[in-house]
Amino acid sequence: MTDLNAVANTYISLWNERAPQKRRALLETNWTEDAVYVDPLMRGDGRDGVDALIAGVQTRFPDFRFRLIGQANGYGDNLRFCWGLGPDGADCPIKGTDFVELRDGRIRRIMGFLDQVPEGA
Repeated sequence: MTDLNAVANTYISLWNERAPQKRRALLETNWTEDAVYVDPLMRGDGRDGVDALIAGVQTRFPDFRFRLIGQANGYGDNLRFCWGLGPDGADCPIKGTDFVELRDGRIRRIMGFLDQVPEGA
């Protein structure tokens, strides 16, 4: 049985990993080769596309980090969790909810929703 909280924590670690080689290793271990990430602002197809999205977010928000908000929940090969993006030691100005489809315990698809985004972000 897949540990849903472990999947969510590993996902958050991926978005916070600044070293490209380590980030790529996390993608190869935890995401399927044909994985897809999509939210209202961007889309990434395959590990290369997801990696490029993460690098872009890190460039745009260099002093922000992702945090898991609460616990992941789900059933079967589906889970959801909430996250925040912001500076350490402060409330996150950007928050969202991601829905994950797994295949054999690995991320196959992410559908992300933005719950809170300040103007101009």
